[in-house]
Amino acid sequence: MEPDYKEMVTKDSSDFVLLADQVPDIVQEIRYYSTYNFIGDRIDGYEEPCALMTREAARALKAVAGEMAMVGYRLKVFDAYRPAAAVKRFVLWGIDDLDLRMKPFFYPDLEKADLFSRGYVATKSSHSRGSTVDLTLLDMASGKELDMGSPFDLFSKASHPDYRGITEVQYANRMLLRNAMLRNGFEPIDCEWWHFTLKDEPFPNTYFDFPVSSSYLRR
Repeated sequence: MEPDYKEMVTKDSSDFVLLADQVPDIVQEIRYYSTYNFIGDRIDGYEEPCALMTREAARALKAVAGEMAMVGYRLKVFDAYRPAAAVKRFVLWGIDDLDLRMKPFFYPDLEKADLFSRGYVATKSSHSRGSTVDLTLLDMASGKELDMGSPFDLFSKASHPDYRGITEVQYANRMLLRNAMLRNGFEPIDCEWWHFTLKDEPFPNTYFDFPVSSSYLRR
């Protein structure tokens, strides 16, 4: 299950930006910098709790943020650019049958192998191409996340965007986010309501492997 990168892998960060510089009011909770994620450790390559993206993706997300602000919402990002080294860490974790620390919280009804075969965890991730983002919406009035019917990184049918075993309000919240992302050039996937990739991503065949760090961008 080792990642097989036939495409180019590079450490060139020259076309990337700090998302907060492009979208100043964005909220960030970079889960893979913390230990509260499906592995339970800080993930390789996450040196700062900041979101990086390609310039094109950041520009498109700024348009989403502006649109959502007009109706009282802010964007909250859980992950954006993800180094190839982090994806390799996910794969190695998948091989370790004994490490099930976070199973009750993130994949209670699935086995580790299911996470890869069902598309929840990728052996090569679009995040490493720099134009994919995991996010949700915050209500400006309350400061709370909108209820999407399942939390970020819950690997379950309940997290599929079209899952109808949730309330009408929860489903409407998912569609509010989804439709705004689609209108501004992003594409969804069928198993995670929070995951979107820029349709015309600038590096469709390139995977990046520099650290998530604001200082790295300034070198």
